[in-house]
Amino acid sequence: MKLNSFISKDCTKAAVLFHSKKRILEHISFVAHQQRPDFSEQEILGALLNREKLGSTGIGRGIAIPHGRLAGLDKSLAILIVNQEAIEFDAIDNKPVDIFVALLVPEDECQAHLKTLAAIADKLKDKLFCKQLRHATCDEELYAIIDAA
Repeated sequence: MKLNSFISKDCTKAAVLFHSKKRILEHISFVAHQQRPDFSEQEILGALLNREKLGSTGIGRGIAIPHGRLAGLDKSLAILIVNQEAIEFDAIDNKPVDIFVALLVPEDECQAHLKTLAAIADKLKDKLFCKQLRHATCDEELYAIIDAA
């Protein structure tokens, strides 16, 4: 599964600068709301925070995959954000996070959700790929990396 099959150009944000877990999740919610204005930023943030309450989605090596389910969402939405500085995110390895691949899925698509999460996690195991993501200086460059992967 190619990342560009579910991450669009409008959903890639490079070199942003946020200093907390809450602010990065708020920014993800803002970007998601721009793509899906039928869902409020608060609804989206609520879905992400509800999942975070179950345990951090920081998977280690500076990577987090925040995700949540939304009732009424008709198809999955993925967002890639690379923060200029790594921030505390309660990751499994206790290291700060700078790469965020957020996923919002329809409430009733459990299997597809798990398959997509696995594909994202698998691609993010590639250290060279992550290094390229971290060095992208603009949204277009970041998407080009995704598109070529």
